[in-house]
Amino acid sequence: MHIALILSQPPGYSETFFKSKIKGLQDAGYLVSLFVQKDDPTFNACRVFKLPKVYKHPIVQALAYLWIILSLVPYVKRVKRFIKLEHGSKRKKTQIFKNIYTNASLLKSNVDWLHFGFATLALQREHVAKAIGAKMAVSLRGFDIDVYPMKHPNCYVTLWQDVDKVHAISKYTLNQGYYHGLPKTVASTIITPAVKLVSTERRSASKTTKIITVGRLHWMKGYLDILEALSILKTISDNFHYQIIGIGAEEEAIKFTIHQLGLQNHVTLLGQQSHDSVFTYIEQAEVYLQYSHSEGFCNAVLEAQALGKLCVVSDGGGLSENIIDGKTGWVVPKRQPKLLAKTLESVIAQDDVIKSQFSERAKARVQHQFTLQQQQAKFVEFYKD
Repeated sequence: MHIALILSQPPGYSETFFKSKIKGLQDAGYLVSLFVQKDDPTFNACRVFKLPKVYKHPIVQALAYLWIILSLVPYVKRVKRFIKLEHGSKRKKTQIFKNIYTNASLLKSNVDWLHFGFATLALQREHVAKAIGAKMAVSLRGFDIDVYPMKHPNCYVTLWQDVDKVHAISKYTLNQGYYHGLPKTVASTIITPAVKLVSTERRSASKTTKIITVGRLHWMKGYLDILEALSILKTISDNFHYQIIGIGAEEEAIKFTIHQLGLQNHVTLLGQQSHDSVFTYIEQAEVYLQYSHSEGFCNAVLEAQALGKLCVVSDGGGLSENIIDGKTGWVVPKRQPKLLAKTLESVIAQDDVIKSQFSERAKARVQHQFTLQQQQAKFVEFYKD
């Protein structure tokens, strides 16, 4: 069986979930090809094909169009089927012509499955699978099923009509798919993210509680609510330090809020860090905090649990599936800084024995339910149905 995975670019060093999926399928005897918009010459886990680039210069783009059209001559039957399907969905002729160009690599492929790693990547490509005689799968993750449809209503109508099977990373993302029009008759499977298990040494005790969050500086991550909660916590106890790893558009707003709330000595923005550095920073912390307005599931929280961190999360999106409240961590209703402050105060004040119990339960759950081997096996079965 030949599976084509469509991503914007090859998986990076830290994206173990995609790399693990590819390796698991290969070990099961499947042929895997990767189709990307932006290539990375260092990636060699499988064969990589670039999707045609759209050029700004009109002459260069015209020459590229001509070259692509000539390369599709041996596949004229597929192109005709694709055009017919595009007409059936009432797409404009100019858009159809663009779609032939941008999907040329896929139209020339001989695969059994086209699997779009994110729902947004399937837009303007909904008819390719039928045109080449393949099945189509799509993964529902955080932003593409939680935020993008809010900005672009009914964007997935055509996709839902043609998709053969849906992969969701949580019950929440699957339900969001239903909310945005996915028929419940479409086959679906929930396969959560997974992490590579590591052995860690016990963190040395410190008078200052280290709290950390990993995530882009985006409004969805709830950083302003976190800072407000920390300003409340500071009035009770100032023996804590909060670190944020990530970059993004909200950096200015976050820095201003830190200054306005007088948290300069309690909060550090660490910017972008290497995967090894992220691991080290999380390992040195005691509390991992993810107070997002919504998350599809959140790999970072899984990784933190695997390292035995005390995890405090919001109930936004799939986070409440990631943590068992009161057993492997604490789930706090989103957008309630006062309640978050109270929870953090309680967590920090817990007896070391209680903290150790939470830590061990979190690690045990990850070891039993969220291993890469389990994820690999589920994806092997995904394509058998």
